[in-house]
Amino acid sequence: MRVEIVTAGSRGDVAPYTGLGQALRAAGHQVTLTTHDNFTDLVTGAGLDFRPLPGDPYAAQRTTDGQRLHRHGGSLRGTVEFARQGRRYLDALGDGLLDVGVDADLLLLATTTAPLGYSVAQRRGIPSIGVFLQPVAPTGDFPPVLLGDRSWGRRGNRLLGLAGAAVSARAYDRASRRLRRRLGLPPVSLARLLAQAERANWPVLHGVSPSVLPRPTDWRRGLEMVGYWWPASDPGWTPPPELTEFLRAGPPPVLITFGSMAVLDPQAGPAIGTALRRAGVRAVVQAGWGDLRVASDDALPIGEVPHDWLMPRVAAVVHHAGAGTTAAALRAGVPSVTVPAIADQPFWAARLVRLGVGAEPIPARRLTADRLADAIRTVVHRPEYAERARRLAARIAAEDGCAEVLAALP
Repeated sequence: MRVEIVTAGSRGDVAPYTGLGQALRAAGHQVTLTTHDNFTDLVTGAGLDFRPLPGDPYAAQRTTDGQRLHRHGGSLRGTVEFARQGRRYLDALGDGLLDVGVDADLLLLATTTAPLGYSVAQRRGIPSIGVFLQPVAPTGDFPPVLLGDRSWGRRGNRLLGLAGAAVSARAYDRASRRLRRRLGLPPVSLARLLAQAERANWPVLHGVSPSVLPRPTDWRRGLEMVGYWWPASDPGWTPPPELTEFLRAGPPPVLITFGSMAVLDPQAGPAIGTALRRAGVRAVVQAGWGDLRVASDDALPIGEVPHDWLMPRVAAVVHHAGAGTTAAALRAGVPSVTVPAIADQPFWAARLVRLGVGAEPIPARRLTADRLADAIRTVVHRPEYAERARRLAARIAAEDGCAEVLAALP
């Protein structure tokens, strides 16, 4: 089949689909990955066809609104702000979806694109499947992923999930109506359209390990946790000499990486440097979108390095708890220290604590050198964290999320 994967967001919202795309291609399918221009090389480097979508997630984070969103963090106010700001970009995203699916037999839609892509699939007369990296369907088993991991009881969790779904539908509704009009489809509210999809048991496969987050007991048929989709590997990649030399020169360092977080507190670098000295550890510091700089004699600054190569060689990972980085640390079998800021980051950070493989999260706006040093010492010097991380990694390694998607194709 001709399969088109459509996703929008940061690098963590794109990279897993490169691995899924490669698995589909290896099974004989023709695969196009549709996403932002920022990720052209990431997609084509995986051997997949690329189609552009409007939007620049890096630039959006650095606007005044983007910085305000980071200040609110993973709170109820932050969730409302997230939905409010999203409306500004969804019309443009809808415009970018007008040409999606014109030469496809199947659409695979990410969490961010499914509310609009569902109508596109209708117009093309082709099937679609949700391929989500976050569990957004309401459940009593845990609260909505945008509200952290504090349980409000089964009834409360589910009610909050339904409220969150209604807020999301309202955020997308204008763009959905506009897109449907341009596609020549009947004017239907997005809430009604999503209700139709629910009644039809529209399939949604979640690229999340059931060993990390079991499938909720109250989910409808068609919603499944299938296991992670790992980013495509570059067989020709080799590490820079300074990195291999640094790794050989002493005990395993910690990795500091905040990935696609383009907005960091100016004091984050100095605080991290002080924390490393107080914890007595070496570190590899990945600059990322936030251009993180840490002044320390025992810290090596690096650019992009494949996580599947680097993370198994470190003692722990300090990160923002984005879905992709969280999965990479779990796969590597190393413990985490998390500094979550927005969106689903507090949820995954708290999940790592529940699994016993992460220290208590340090919210980004409350990061201090003392708190970070204590957390690093906890996961590095208490061997039970590393042992639990290794056992969980072994269970994850036995799962095959890509095979589950292939089995679900129509």
